[in-house]
Amino acid sequence: MAKTNETETTAKNINLIGVGTEITGNIVSSGDIRIDGELNGNMKVAGKAVIGETGKIKGEITCKNADVFGAVNGKIMVHELLSLKSTSKVTGDIIVGKLAIEPGAQFTGHCEMAQGGHPAGIKPVQPEQQPTAK
Repeated sequence: MAKTNETETTAKNINLIGVGTEITGNIVSSGDIRIDGELNGNMKVAGKAVIGETGKIKGEITCKNADVFGAVNGKIMVHELLSLKSTSKVTGDIIVGKLAIEPGAQFTGHCEMAQGGHPAGIKPVQPEQQPTAK
């Protein structure tokens, strides 16, 4: 069977910002992302965002799901599940569909959870259409 022109599934696109990397500016990703470095700016992710133990973010995060092990200073908007792990330090407001907080996690701010699991205040990030080759 001949293979047709297809783009990769967004779930398979995983991006990594490693330890020692500092980014100033905004990030938009159609896949998943893991931050182990530092980001000074906003992040919009169509999939899952993971902030590692060494990860630090100053800015807004908008994504489908998120696991936070590191530090976030800013607003977090998660369409489905936000997990604050025991090593996390979050300062800022969060708007989530579902929230899981492990013992030891630090959170200072306002939390808004949606009824039915989907927050009314945010829309899921849509991956941008990629042009197909002819």
